[in-house]
Amino acid sequence: MTHTICFEQLFDTFIWDVFTLLSRCADTKDVFFCRWYWQKEKRDAYVTFMKKNYPPGFTYEDFGPLFTAEFFDANQWADIFSASGAKYIVLTSKHHEGFTLWGSKYSWAWNSVDVGPRRDIVAELASSIRNRTTLHFGLYHSLFEWFNPLFLDDAASMFMKNQFPYHKTLPELYEIVNKYHPEILWSDGDGDAPDTYWNSTGFLAWLYNDSPVRDKIVTNDRWGAGTICKHGGYYTCADRYNPGHLLSHKWENCMTIDKQSWGYRRNAQFSDYLTIEELIKELVETVSCGGNLLVNVGPTHDGRIPVIFEERLRQMGTWLAINEDGIFNTKPWRAQNDSCTHGIWYTFKPNEDIVYAIFFNWPTSGTLMLGEPRGVLGKTKVALLGYAESLPWFPLEKKGIIVAISQLSFNKFPHRWGWTLAITHAS
Repeated sequence: MTHTICFEQLFDTFIWDVFTLLSRCADTKDVFFCRWYWQKEKRDAYVTFMKKNYPPGFTYEDFGPLFTAEFFDANQWADIFSASGAKYIVLTSKHHEGFTLWGSKYSWAWNSVDVGPRRDIVAELASSIRNRTTLHFGLYHSLFEWFNPLFLDDAASMFMKNQFPYHKTLPELYEIVNKYHPEILWSDGDGDAPDTYWNSTGFLAWLYNDSPVRDKIVTNDRWGAGTICKHGGYYTCADRYNPGHLLSHKWENCMTIDKQSWGYRRNAQFSDYLTIEELIKELVETVSCGGNLLVNVGPTHDGRIPVIFEERLRQMGTWLAINEDGIFNTKPWRAQNDSCTHGIWYTFKPNEDIVYAIFFNWPTSGTLMLGEPRGVLGKTKVALLGYAESLPWFPLEKKGIIVAISQLSFNKFPHRWGWTLAITHAS
């Protein structure tokens, strides 16, 4: 059975786990690496930070009871994600530290039901998403775990042993699919082990042919060393991947609103966060080149989505309320960006014969030069999304058109983050 990604552009993922307790450690920019630098590499700054701020003998597992999630409200989260204009979300069900956000039988005493919140986070959010929104629900799952003894023993044998996948990873994957029926399964963290070690093909054969989600599941490309950007329903290629040109296979740009970290940072500065202009630009560039955008937000250990993340998501929803025709259900056009005017990106709806030109700088001259579309006099029409009347346009000598927007007031629109021209019957 062949599957391709079926969820159109956008968005939302969140890294939320025990390591949010390390929301500031030494001088690291990404809190995700705090445990690695502290316990694996034993860097002086991190060891000193832990000694200075935590009791003697404090272990990473002692963070478990402190991961409380007392303010976690799945309905509130679902409403925020829905307001963003997103089409799907991906929850981190388990990261490289092994703590599961459901009461896994294979992660005894190291899961959100046995420790800390004492709640099935996955179940609560899945229910809210499905009952309150039209979003597709997805789950991220890490194949490996940094400090699991079984994985470390397998790695020491050069993966000639495969205790860990058969006693931990694969049972967990079957468990979350059978229990929560995700529509997206976002695999990560191969631990430098090949797909044969993980038995990825065996699991995927079951997932696509016999699982309860076989008719709707979509997966990515991280199923073993060497598989990334080569196999999968869609490619991720690298974190924060944005090639800037068209790819022949569906792909995803998984990135963060916090420019430096995948998790919440208490010591983040305002300048560390993407502006709404930067976020919209990232979305438009990604969609123009045939990709989906997966935007990470980092909740706090007590279950809150920080206000700045909520603001960005709601701002995105405000922009999409006007400009969504140029984003959703579109395809890449023959040109991804303009050859004459910098910063203009194109999308296309072939069935409706509409080219969308999305731009971020309002021309003070009152005209916008587009070097790629070829207009046909008496047939081609140009409109600005959010404005009712058609706009006059004029052909350039060789190719392209000039669109007159002098009659429009820059201040008439509810935002100033980007605008979309809909050009019908353009070649």
